[in-house]
Amino acid sequence: MHIFKNLKNDIPAGVIVFFVALPLCLGIALASGAPPFAGIIAGIIGGIVVGSISGSALGVSGPAAGLAAIVLIAISSLGGYQNFLLAVVLAGLFQIALGIAKAGVIGNYFPSSVIKGMLTGIGIIIIMKQIPHFFGYDGSPESDWGLFQISGTGVFKEMAQGVSQISLGSTLVAVMSLGILILWDQVLVKKARIFQLIQGPLVAVVIGILYQKLLGAHPVWGVEVSHLVNVPVPENFDSFVGQFSFPNFAAITNPEIYLVAFTIALVASIETLLSVEATDKIDPQKRTTPANRELIAQGAGNIVSGLIGGLPITQVIVRSSANIQSNAQSKLSTIFHGFLLLTSVVLIPRVLNLLPLSVLAAILFIVGYKLAKPRLLISMYRSGWKQFIPFALTVTFIILKDLLWGIGIGLAFGVAIVLFKSYQNSHLVHDIGEESDDRRVKMTLAEEVTFFNKASILKELNSIPENTILEIDISKSRYLDHDIIEILYEFSGKAKNKNISIVLISKDGNSKEERSLNAIFKVQAS
Repeated sequence: MHIFKNLKNDIPAGVIVFFVALPLCLGIALASGAPPFAGIIAGIIGGIVVGSISGSALGVSGPAAGLAAIVLIAISSLGGYQNFLLAVVLAGLFQIALGIAKAGVIGNYFPSSVIKGMLTGIGIIIIMKQIPHFFGYDGSPESDWGLFQISGTGVFKEMAQGVSQISLGSTLVAVMSLGILILWDQVLVKKARIFQLIQGPLVAVVIGILYQKLLGAHPVWGVEVSHLVNVPVPENFDSFVGQFSFPNFAAITNPEIYLVAFTIALVASIETLLSVEATDKIDPQKRTTPANRELIAQGAGNIVSGLIGGLPITQVIVRSSANIQSNAQSKLSTIFHGFLLLTSVVLIPRVLNLLPLSVLAAILFIVGYKLAKPRLLISMYRSGWKQFIPFALTVTFIILKDLLWGIGIGLAFGVAIVLFKSYQNSHLVHDIGEESDDRRVKMTLAEEVTFFNKASILKELNSIPENTILEIDISKSRYLDHDIIEILYEFSGKAKNKNISIVLISKDGNSKEERSLNAIFKVQAS
């Protein structure tokens, strides 16, 4: 198959995504109030199941921080984790229905300024939240999202505590890893092909494990257990199987289950479509992901994840970005990372538990910087206020609140700009000369005129002086809202009192709107 022709790129990329995804899966499970293994299950299903069905070449799916608050509340309100799993299964069915209904098109209606703001905000959050791990303070900041999160511990507080409680071992291995990554990216990768095949993050991970193996027992330079990756270690096959949970289908008649399921489906679908849009933008080959197929893939993934005890799944920009930055070429890297998650928790959990979290922090520093480069901020500022303000609002609210708040505020302002410009551009009025003692004015309406334009058109009509010939040109208008027809009808009565003669210029008079106006005004063919 053609996806196997890029093994030399996809296998190393899959390994890197695996090391990025593993602690995120555990952290998000913690933030969601779910068993740690539930996050691993979601990562496995996101890689293998969703990766196999999806049409995205580089997108990576798994448990998402944006759903953590919803999951935390739902587990409690539904009366247990098994009831919540049923909601996850139903959410998957809803997503498949959305995909079949071709609802994936809604992702195309998000402005590019909001998508760029989402990427930048996520990049900044990634960097900020890894600072405590970089210095060896085990505050698990990756498990929450905004500055004021579920746990009540803000990221600034985490950062302050991290700096005040520096672990020399964690900091040393983090600085070493960061140096390796920068050296690899800026120098070595340009020197020889071997440095392109063996990626810098993979080298940093191996060195981090070896460091802990050799110096872990040292009282000063060793990294404490609380600062290491913590994968559940099953004692035997039965204990491994015992980590899975199953939905309570007896709760199928509970209406709250359906409300939670619909909420998860809606939020997960929006987050996925935004991630798809963002991932396609940074894909070096500029491939386009089929959005409807992606919704079906995500739905199938959530059904399987819910059936065996996993968290809800979305496509995740953090892991997708790491995949792209690691030079992945096809979705084989995504599928491979899923198999690595599966085999690692079965075969080598103790080896994984030697990896310092500060190594992952260094890797995520680079990922975050590439998402939030200063030159992007400068570029957005230079592009004008209509681009910069939605961008800045999206970034600000992602940092202050969470991903959905940032996207919502940025999108709302973007829509407000569209409405404002529509208000400004609904019509054009100009003098076209005089006939004897009468002034002649022409009002040309835009292609689409809605109730948003009602106030500006009404103001313009009321300002027309007495003894005027008014030409209303709707020949280029494809849609006239009923409210506009209504104010023109009302104005026709006022016009008689002010001795204003109205001439309607239409295209062919066949539309419903034109026929309505023809009954009111004298018609002049265009």
